[in-house]
Parts: sequence; C-alpha cells; structure tokens
Amino acid sequence: QLVESGGGLAQPGDSLRLSCAASGGPFSTYAVGWFRQAPGNGRDFVGSIDWRGEIISGESMKGRFTMSRDNANMVSLQMMSLKREDTGVYFCAARPLGYAGPTSQPEDYAYWGQGTQVTVSS
Repeated sequence: QLVESGGGLAQPGDSLRLSCAASGGPFSTYAVGWFRQAPGNGRDFVGSIDWRGEIISGESMKGRFTMSRDNANMVSLQMMSLKREDTGVYFCAARPLGYAGPTSQPEDYAYWGQGTQVTVSS
C-alpha cells in the first residue's frame, strides 16, 4: 500500500514536499515514480528513483524538483519554485521488480497511491 501526503495550496514560487509512504513488501528495492494528473489530462511523468538513488526526470522536474529515498519505506518529492502548471493530483507508484532501474512508463508500475492534490494559485 502506498500513501501520499504533503499536498495542499501553494503560491507561485513556493515549495512543497510530498511524501510517499509504503507498507509491506521490499519497498527499498523497488523503483518509485511520481506522476501528475491535471484536470482533464492523463498522468504525466514527473520523476523516478530506483533502489540505488538513480533518478530520471520528466520535463517538469528538471531544475526545480528533487527526489530522495528518506528511509526504507519513504520516498519524497521536493518541489521548489512552484508554477501554476504544477497544479494537479500527484501519485506515487512502485515498480515491483526488485533492483530494477527507474522508469517513466506507467505500465511498469503495479502499485499506486490514491494521490495528493497540489494547487498552485495566487
């Protein structure tokens, strides 16, 4: 089970830190991805981090967001210099293939959280 937290209302230029907490399974060996879904759109890839800490970034992440593995059961997405277009529901997902690399493909992820809403507005 994956549970996201840390979303909320922010102003342009603010920072938010999202967390993805896992329960059960060898989460520390799984690649974890973050996806954003804006109203009326599909899920856009934000970034992915594997068990070693190797990261691949989507376009929205480059230069403003960072990812980290905080402990064996927690992955975080630090978002800085937020823009209105960052608004959406952020989902974390786990790729249940131990010691596999990061991936931007949603179909590679089998476990998804319920999402946390991020709204960037002045």
